[in-house]
Parts: sequence; structure tokens; C-alpha cells
Amino acid sequence: MSQSVTRAAAILRALAAEPSTVNELAEQFGIHRSTMFRELQSLEQVGFVRRQGDGRYAVGMQLAVLGGAALEQLDLRGAAFAHVRRLHRIVGNTVHLGALIGDEIVYVDKVEDAAGVRMYSRVGASVVPYCSGIGKAIMAELPTDRRDAVLAGSNWHPHTANTLTTRAALDADLALTARRGWAFDDGEFEDFVGCVAVPIVTSAGVVGALSLTALRVAQNRAQLEQRVPMLRETAAEISRQLG
Repeated sequence: MSQSVTRAAAILRALAAEPSTVNELAEQFGIHRSTMFRELQSLEQVGFVRRQGDGRYAVGMQLAVLGGAALEQLDLRGAAFAHVRRLHRIVGNTVHLGALIGDEIVYVDKVEDAAGVRMYSRVGASVVPYCSGIGKAIMAELPTDRRDAVLAGSNWHPHTANTLTTRAALDADLALTARRGWAFDDGEFEDFVGCVAVPIVTSAGVVGALSLTALRVAQNRAQLEQRVPMLRETAAEISRQLG
């Protein structure tokens, strides 16, 4: 693999997380400032990064164009689009659609809570697999080697007091998830949020997951669980459309 392409991709991922200066990036990647500056200039010329007024670099609009094209070309997002919005009209919750792309789980669609409550997640961002409903719903359907690959980059950071921080605890949760057919995020990524999720499975195996999210003060676990049948029905409709 080309070292320059690999480093450019790593720089873009770093800037997607947080805009940074040349010096900050040079230190992060362990290269000379002038080398990093040349990398950023090249990326800026093709519209992949842009220099802000404060001197920091951020991702450029060309990435948004490419990201939009990538999402449009995903069979899962296209197949699920109308079903996701019909479900949202019925339940009002924030609805997420996640796709298993290689060994990564990515949010590919999202409809915000009808009451105007906005969630941290964003389309195109990676799903934290060990403390999210979508991540657990997908992993429960995977064989051990694929599960290992999805979890390979996990740092097991305890985002809340409820986060599962060991593989043993996660595997026990995934075994339960597989038996009942749906996953639950009990304030594991954000302590004020609860989420139920179901896998989307085709003849080729699990391809993604669908979830409903709510503030825990607005809907408790039992209330969210009551919506699992609608969630599963929608996931089954998407699976049938995918063939």
C-alpha cells in the first residue's frame, strides 16, 4: 500500500475528528512540519481539506460530495430509505441505520427525534461497536473471527458507568442479544440515552442494523422494548427489498 496514500487517509480521519494546526498534526504523526505542510497543501488543492480563519485545517467540501455519492451508492441505504422514514412517522424516535462495511460499522442514515432532540451521532461516522445498540445487534450475528476484526481497534474506554469494558462482558451481552434477536444500549455511550436495535440480515448474512433512540427521561427501557416488534418488522421489510 502506498505510504503517502495511507498517511493522507490518516490525516483526513484526524481532521474529521478535530480541526488542527500544521504543528499539531506534525507532532501527532511524528513527521517534520514542512513535510506535513506539503501534505496539507496537496490535500487542499484537491478540496479534501480547507484552511480555516484561525489557521487550523479541517476537512474540505469535496469530501462531503464524495461521502454523499458513497452513501447514495450503498444498496442498504437506498433499500431502507422509505422504510426508515415510515417507521419514524409512527414512533417519532431518532432512527439510525448502520451498515457493516468491511470490518467497520458506519451510520449511513439518520432521522432526528420528532420532538427536536438532537443526538451526538452523524451520518458517515463510525459506530463505537462495543457500546452501541447498532454495534451489538450486528456483532451478535457475526462469527467470532469477524467479531474480532470489528473490535480490533476498540480501546474499551468507559464512556459511562454502564459501558461494557471487557470482552467477556460484551460476549455475554451478545449471546443474550442473539437469543432474543435485538440489542439494547442502556446508557452505555451516553448515560442519558437508551437505544434498541435489531440486525438486518439477508441471505448473505448480516449487512447492518436499525435502531430507535430516546432520552431515558422521556422513554425508559420498558417503553423502548415495546417498540421492538415495529423495529423488527421494518428490518424484515428492508431485508426482503435487498433480496
